[in-house]
This record gives sequence, C-alpha cells and structure tokens, in this order.
Amino acid sequence: MKLFVLLSRFPYPLEKGDKLRAYHQIRELSKNNEIHLCALSDVAISEEQRKELAPYCQSIKVIQLSKIMMYWNVFLGIFFSKLPFQVLYFYSKRAKKEIEDAIKINQIEHIFCQLIRTSEYVKNIQHIPKTLDYMDALSRGMERRVENSPFYLKPFIKIEALRLKKYEHFIFNYFDRKVIISEQDRDLIVNVHNDTIEIIPNGVEHDFFKAQPTEKKYDLIFTGNMSYEPNVISVEYLANEILPLVKQSIPNIQLVIAGASPSNRVKALSNDNVTVTGWVEDIRDYYNAAKIFVAPMLIGTGLQNKLLEAMAMQLPCVTSELANNALGATNGKDILIGGNTEEYARHIVSLMQKKNLAIAIANNGFNYVNQTFSWKNSTEKLEQLFKK
Repeated sequence: MKLFVLLSRFPYPLEKGDKLRAYHQIRELSKNNEIHLCALSDVAISEEQRKELAPYCQSIKVIQLSKIMMYWNVFLGIFFSKLPFQVLYFYSKRAKKEIEDAIKINQIEHIFCQLIRTSEYVKNIQHIPKTLDYMDALSRGMERRVENSPFYLKPFIKIEALRLKKYEHFIFNYFDRKVIISEQDRDLIVNVHNDTIEIIPNGVEHDFFKAQPTEKKYDLIFTGNMSYEPNVISVEYLANEILPLVKQSIPNIQLVIAGASPSNRVKALSNDNVTVTGWVEDIRDYYNAAKIFVAPMLIGTGLQNKLLEAMAMQLPCVTSELANNALGATNGKDILIGGNTEEYARHIVSLMQKKNLAIAIANNGFNYVNQTFSWKNSTEKLEQLFKK
C-alpha cells in the first residue's frame, strides 16, 4: 500500500512523544508498505536527520514553515477564526498545495495524519481513505493546564481548550478511521461515536532499553522533554514538595532530571540534591545510573513513554493514578502510585530502604511492559485498520 504519513514535526531526534510514536510506526509500517513521509517543520532539518528515516521511506518531504507567519496566523485567529491555535500555528496555504500535489504525484492509497494539527490539510480529500491519530485528548490536557498557568495566559488557554474540544468533535466525521493511545483519552473525545476510535498504544523498543550493570550515581530519576509544561509542573512538584519530605529520612537523596530543552524553571531546580542535565546522547546511561524512576504527573494525557522505558530498564517506578490510567499497571505489584505528597515520599523511602521491595516492583514492572507493550504488535493493529 502507498501510504502518505503527514506529521506536524519531523520524527527525529526522538525527544518528544509524537516523534517517538511516528518514528516507530513508520519503521514498522515500512515492512509491508511504501511510505511517503511529509513533515511540517518550523526549524531546519539536517541531512543526518533525514538519513535516519531514509531506510523506511520511499520519499521524504519536509515543508519548512515560517515562524513569523505561524505566529501571525495565531494572532489573526484570536479574532477571525474558531480553529484551535495549534491548528492555525501549523497551517499554511502554500503547504496545503504542496501536500495535495505530493498525494497526487505519488498516487497515494491511504492518508495517515498524526494529531489534529495536520487534519485541516486533508480533511476535504474524499477519494482516498484517511486515518487520523488523535494520539491524546488534547482538549483535556489543555484544560488541566489552566490552574497552573500565569494569570495573563489563563484566558487564552481556556479559549484553546474549548476550541480543541469542539474541533476534536468536528473533525471526527472527516476521517474513515480514528485511533488514539489509550482508553482514557478515547473517552475524553466529545463525540457520540467515540467508542469507534481504535486504541493503538505506544510500544517500547525492548532490544534497545535493556538494563546494564553500572554504578548508581543517582537515587531518583525523571526524564522527558523538559520544556513540555506537564513535565515542568510534575518535576517542580517532585523537587520542591516531595523531595524535602524524603530528605527527612534520607538527607543526601540525589535526583537527576534528564531531558531535552529544560526551561528556566527546570534549570532553577538545580542544587546539591538535584542535577539537571539537558539533552543527553543516550538516555539509557541515566536510567542505568539511577535506582528509582519517579513520575508524579499532575496534568497531561496519553501514555507516558518515560514509564515504559524505565520499566523496560528494570527500574522500580512511582507515578500518579493519572499516568497509570493509560499504562494499566497493578498498583503495589508492577508499580507504586502516589495519591498525595506524603504518599509519594513514603513510596520513595520504602524503595530506598527495602531492597527486596525495589527488586520485586522492578521485576514485575519489567514483565508487565514486556508482555503488554510492543511497537510491532500495536502497529500491526494499525495496519489492519488501513486495509479494512
């Protein structure tokens, strides 16, 4: 099948969740299909980045968008449009023409869009089957940001949340198939037929994420894109509220925050007990060097790739009920769930002081992820949808 994959970002390097999902899906889909990749980008894409996708794609088209025009679209959209700001941000009439031409030239048989940001480009194409990957319930994620946002941004975030909710409903009928990462996200898409959205979970690269014996430099680790607001809020909560309680029992506790593009708020957390790395070449080095993975996610949607990776690396994990809703691990067996600050601190201290508990949670979590999450299996399910 000639498959046109339309993304809002080039899927390499793998520092964001949408890039990771797209990269592994493209790699698996390329085994049985001819992939024509089209990615929007507000930054220059190097030849090295293209080479990472070249083995899996018949053609690669990158449409460079002007940041000035992207911001101008959003500004005008405040007054003259009802589309979500992030849809406006990624939209360009020039890009639409290039996308339509590429679809025609390559005689595409199926169109696969990741995120509603790209759906405006192809929604009116009727002669080719189309699948939309909602990925997450973006509207709910935006709603959760309101409380923790600066006062001057709250009105815009509220508007964006409402626009996203309406657009998630509106765009539904323009696509033949719809997919999403988790059941909890599916239930948050406001549409009477949301039960027809297929669950396509993320996977984990089991051969890549393997624990190696090494010196443990850190007690706790948090990973992710550290400019992403849900990660920023969660790691602030971990460093400023949970860690002081843990220090009452373990004064020299060491936390490492490893991930790309740390915001100024994240950098400000650095002290004698907290290390902020920024971008790292191989995140496995930091998983291997830590004892416990902690992800006290307060907002956000979707399945946390960081949890899949940490569990595959045989780290005992502590997280929130919100994050585990998509993961589906068993509390007290595969993972430990914190309901409040004191409970998070107790879990961390217990894992630090009770070696047998840490080993049991790590091993059970590893087995659960190994048996449940596979890029191969999830993408096979996606491919079957394309063929229906």
